[in-house]
Order: sequence, then C-alpha cells, then structure tokens
Amino acid sequence: MMEASALFDRVNRSLEGIRPYLLADGGDITLVEITEDFIAHVELHGACCGCSMSVMTMKAGVEQTIRTAVPEIKHVVAVNA
Repeated sequence: MMEASALFDRVNRSLEGIRPYLLADGGDITLVEITEDFIAHVELHGACCGCSMSVMTMKAGVEQTIRTAVPEIKHVVAVNA
C-alpha cells in the first residue's frame, strides 16, 4: 500500500509548514491516520488541547494547509478536540 504511505508522508510534510506556529504557542500536532475516504485524523498536543482558538486553528490553519498541499484530503478532524 505504497500510495497510502506516500499520501501520509505528503500530509506530514504539509504540517511542517505550520508546526513552528503551533510550537510557538506551546502546542503541536500529530497526523494519526488517513481514512479510506480521505479524511485526515490529527491529534492536538500541549496548549492546543482545550484552547478556545483550536477550532479556528483547525479550519483556517491546519485544514487549509493540508488541503492546499494535498488536495486529495477531503476533511481534517482532530481526534481529541
């Protein structure tokens, strides 16, 4: 299943672009999985957990970044938000 692995790697690389901003605010993010229907599941860490801005960060930051870099991804869901 090389295609799934390549897709996972592409999404992870896209997260590297926003990771410095999350780290600067005391948070971080991990890609957990990509489902067969192209939904990326991520886990927020540190200050991102429970932050009142996490919903906006997910939509305007994380999801936008991932979908721009990897258009196959249809949706991004935080598994712990």
